Amino acid sequence: MTTTDTPLAAAHPVLTAIEARVLGTLMEKARTVPDSYPLSLNSLLLGCNQKTSREPLMELEEAQVATATANLRELGLVHETSGGRTTKFTHNFQRGMGVFEQAAVLLGMLILRGPQTAGELRLNTERWYRFADISSVEGFLDELLERSAEKGGPLVVKLPRLAGTREQRWAHLLCGPVDLSELEGARGGQVSGGTAERVERLEQEVAALRLIVNRLCTELGVAP
Repeated sequence: MTTTDTPLAAAHPVLTAIEARVLGTLMEKARTVPDSYPLSLNSLLLGCNQKTSREPLMELEEAQVATATANLRELGLVHETSGGRTTKFTHNFQRGMGVFEQAAVLLGMLILRGPQTAGELRLNTERWYRFADISSVEGFLDELLERSAEKGGPLVVKLPRLAGTREQRWAHLLCGPVDLSELEGARGGQVSGGTAERVERLEQEVAALRLIVNRLCTELGVAP
């Protein structure tokens, strides 16, 4: 394990949701599609708005992404590269935040996909970095949680366990304190939607079984 360069600032910057999405997208594409990296503004916009591996989904406009990249450049978290006709962008997250590579990977995944358990993080980060086991993931999360004030303070928080769940989820603090009521509301909506789908599917299966039973009873000459 190698140490990183000195962080650019003692206290970590507080990002907007759009700035976090831009930064997370650059971090993702650097590892998953290195041949297409650095990213042009248009490619970055498409990555921010993609419909998979994103929580929440966003519909950003080019001007919003351009503003976010400009702000991130001032913070030292994004670099602009020139060459050819198109301006392209790279992230500087690991050095800018003063964290280990593994910690940067976990933060990037939390930025893009929202709160997750250590097990979910290990699974979701496989294309970015292969952690040996869940204990390894938890070790780096604990380091981010216990980060000293001299280094900018904690970068993650362990959320209260939800009813009916066995493991606690982790969330990043790059956009400031986590709004638990908002997270609970989003979770509740997901659960309600999933429950409605399951009920509808079960009703369809029951209806199909009734048709089969009625047909068999008719063939056998017995009352259903």
